[in-house]
Amino acid sequence: MLPWIALTLFVLAALAFDLRAGAKAAPSTRSALVWSIVWTGIGVAFAAFFVWFDSSAAAGEYLAGFLIEKSLSLDNLFVFAVLFSFFAVPEALRQRVLVLGIAGAIVLRVIFIFAGAAALDAVHAVTYFLGALLLFTAYKIAKQGDDEVDPEKTLAMRVMRKALPLAKDYDGSKLFTRADGKRLATPLMAAFLMIAAFDVMFAIDSIPAIFAITRDTFVVFAANAFSLLGMVSLYFLLDGLLDRFRYLNYGLAAILAFVGAKLILVDVWHPSIVVSLAVVVVSLAVAAAASLIVERREQEREAERENGSDDRAPSGRPVEAS
Repeated sequence: MLPWIALTLFVLAALAFDLRAGAKAAPSTRSALVWSIVWTGIGVAFAAFFVWFDSSAAAGEYLAGFLIEKSLSLDNLFVFAVLFSFFAVPEALRQRVLVLGIAGAIVLRVIFIFAGAAALDAVHAVTYFLGALLLFTAYKIAKQGDDEVDPEKTLAMRVMRKALPLAKDYDGSKLFTRADGKRLATPLMAAFLMIAAFDVMFAIDSIPAIFAITRDTFVVFAANAFSLLGMVSLYFLLDGLLDRFRYLNYGLAAILAFVGAKLILVDVWHPSIVVSLAVVVVSLAVAAAASLIVERREQEREAERENGSDDRAPSGRPVEAS
């Protein structure tokens, strides 16, 4: 019980720190880079806790789970960017929304963790169902390609518009405001609720993924908590750069397909933690490398076309030397 209490207090302190920092201004790129490295380092270093108090096997499970959750959280950033654009969230308020959304995500994932663990312990067939769910999710992620998320078409948005009267304009950092004597939710509240709704969907995908690595609920919670704590800094670091990683969805799909297959074949196939770590790292590395290579080739072709057009006269004939 003591490790749970200590980690929960640390998470609350970290969220309070991010929330207070966000009240001042959005972090600079340099600050976001530093804090992204710091949070990733803290997350990796927490494996030492398991080595010291548990075993090296638990530490390996934690690292594999942390990397899986960290990689899947990258997909969240695409959605956050779309939601911020859709609701026209001011730059100064984005960190506040992110912190509140991440706090909600951690609470939701704790619920999913205990519910999932209870279901897996009670009914073995749930393992196969979760594996099939991950394989289906992998297929959807691989197929989506460059399709953008349209918040207006989501069920959560339709339900929210019917249940919650929304104001047209922001009122500072307030979640609710008053107009014509009526209490209305601001667009900031709408953005927060939509992020929470998407967090539920992300949890449905990510929690089964880590259960393929370990059934230890504390390991699962720690991996999820540390993967989410660095998302605020990571968002501001990668904002504007996410479109460059066009093949990231294939890397994420490969990871989900691997863990889905592991769950379905749990009775006959038991890949080691090293293999799981290798699949995560290689999948992301190949997706990132392929994205950068294709982008570089497109830039080279574009430069060649521009140079070719510059070397021709307006008539289309080559310019002759005088």
